[in-house]
Amino acid sequence: MQKRWIEQNDLTWDSTKAQDSAQAMYDKIFNMKFLPPGRGLWAMGSPLTEERGLFAALNNCAFVSTENMWDDQSSISTPFTFLMDASMLGVGVGFDTKGAGSNSRIVKGPNTSKSPTIYVIEDSREGWVKSVELLIDSYFYENVGPCGFDYSQIRPPDLPIKGFGGVSSGPEPLRQLHMHISQTLNKNIGTPLSVTTIVDLMNLIGKCVVSGNVRRAAEIAFGDPQDDEYINLKNYDINPHRREYGWTSNNSVFSPLGLDYTKLCERVRNNGEPGFAWLNNAQEYSRMCDPPDYKDMRARGGNPCLEQTLESYELCCLVETFPLNHISLEDFLDTLQSAFLYAKTVTLEKTHWPQSNAVMLRNRRIGCGLSGVAQFISKQGLPKLKLWCEEGYKHIQNIDKEISEWFCIPRSIKTTTIKPSGSVSLLAGATPGMHYPESRYCIRRVRLSKTSELIEPLREFGFKIEPDVVESNSLVVEIPIVYGEGVRSLKEVSMWEQLSLAAFLQKYWSDNQVSCTVTFEPETEGPMLKYALEYFQYQLKGVSFLPRIPSGVYAQMPIEAISPEQYENIISTLPTQPTPHSSKLSLTDLNQKNVKVDFHNIQSKDKFDPDIERYCDSSICVLDPVIIDKLDK
Repeated sequence: MQKRWIEQNDLTWDSTKAQDSAQAMYDKIFNMKFLPPGRGLWAMGSPLTEERGLFAALNNCAFVSTENMWDDQSSISTPFTFLMDASMLGVGVGFDTKGAGSNSRIVKGPNTSKSPTIYVIEDSREGWVKSVELLIDSYFYENVGPCGFDYSQIRPPDLPIKGFGGVSSGPEPLRQLHMHISQTLNKNIGTPLSVTTIVDLMNLIGKCVVSGNVRRAAEIAFGDPQDDEYINLKNYDINPHRREYGWTSNNSVFSPLGLDYTKLCERVRNNGEPGFAWLNNAQEYSRMCDPPDYKDMRARGGNPCLEQTLESYELCCLVETFPLNHISLEDFLDTLQSAFLYAKTVTLEKTHWPQSNAVMLRNRRIGCGLSGVAQFISKQGLPKLKLWCEEGYKHIQNIDKEISEWFCIPRSIKTTTIKPSGSVSLLAGATPGMHYPESRYCIRRVRLSKTSELIEPLREFGFKIEPDVVESNSLVVEIPIVYGEGVRSLKEVSMWEQLSLAAFLQKYWSDNQVSCTVTFEPETEGPMLKYALEYFQYQLKGVSFLPRIPSGVYAQMPIEAISPEQYENIISTLPTQPTPHSSKLSLTDLNQKNVKVDFHNIQSKDKFDPDIERYCDSSICVLDPVIIDKLDK
């Protein structure tokens, strides 16, 4: 990608420098000092990007606003089809409800005086998305008649998807989506498009994407904190029809500073929603320790885990560093060079959405993150974390200047983040983002398709595997993990300390946002939520809460605390007992060996893409519907 950009723009390519840079990056990745996002490990250099040009798949997250869906510059359906298209590429998407109510047009319904149009749906992502575009638009444009569909070209269930990985779901999920879209819009005919309809359509699309058993749709909705219709969307006594799909999005509110949080906190205490986003802070500030710079005044929202400030139709690539896997500050600063270079390289390629390119080529937004923060604090202390954050942030600004001048592109509008992490932090043996672990010893449950090639090796290794209680086409693998000595468990960290750590990282590291899900005790800390928000609304850009759930209350919880004795009993039954690190060499040994690899003769023998990672970036982003259902009761 770098060479292609340099040559396309008639710049100078230095092969020797590029080889040194590639070997340094390989060393940092191999030793788990930084990792690209899971989608980068999946799609970078694959036929999906290099042959089909779907470089959007290299990005973690996106946001789309419905505010301008009526401006005639694009189809009314565009925000919905953008979310569907991005979700089918594995990109998590946030959206708002600003296109509803007085700002919207009347839902007219298909013009039955016109001849029906039958669309033959192609057996492709593009075909599915186009069908949704035609159906939604038929309810708003007078010159469009009823829309029917021919599903005959869609391959039957359980056949391999060679270009994307996994197996096909058949046409049924799409058929169901079309039916539910029609039912949803039919109820809205004759009145302006409602908040409920906007969120229903987005959630129904997410459910369809999930039903394919290959992808996970990560969504976040943003609404008005004073809008009872929006706030009650997950009250299934009021909206029982939403029980089947309401779980596909986290729901948050755009909170003005000084909001009375009393009523909202009563809901949070019961089920953890809504989350809170202070858009003014995100627009006006980079790091909160610096004066306001107003860089992001065009920002309109954020991504599903709320670690990135985003404009409408903007996407962003996130990379993750692991400070504890470094022997010194100098070693960490050196890693930032490779990590930032990877993310900046992703910004060189365009997406297939003109609206996105118009924003991304200008902003070049990046999220260079930290994971294993809880482990680092336990071993090195908070003062050293502050030093590494400050020196690291300063170094990243210099790196951005250097790389941007080399590529002759704008500097990144923002550069750092704290994401909640998921698969990538597991790979490195790190605690996710800023979060403390449920326990030092845990069982981590991972959902895999029944057709996954990983099932048999995991079974042979001795891990417990059982049917998924939610999805009939999936299995759940239980993996025992230990987070190392001295790491406090989440039950030892108060709500106030978690909020303080988020504010600390927003102040000294992240110029985007800090993804923070604060776990609290409903009885003892629940009454304090209102007061906590009143203090921290001036220090954070967003936050969500989760009532503490007793371990083992629900079947197949993503993470379950266990005792040291239970951990030892489990691993004693495995044919080969795992160790905390996959490599038998220490990080110091690996650094001293200074491993070098020549990439010139490496070729891909496999023209098919592997399965995409099954989660967005965190189990927090995608909660099982069974758990959501029980929490809401």
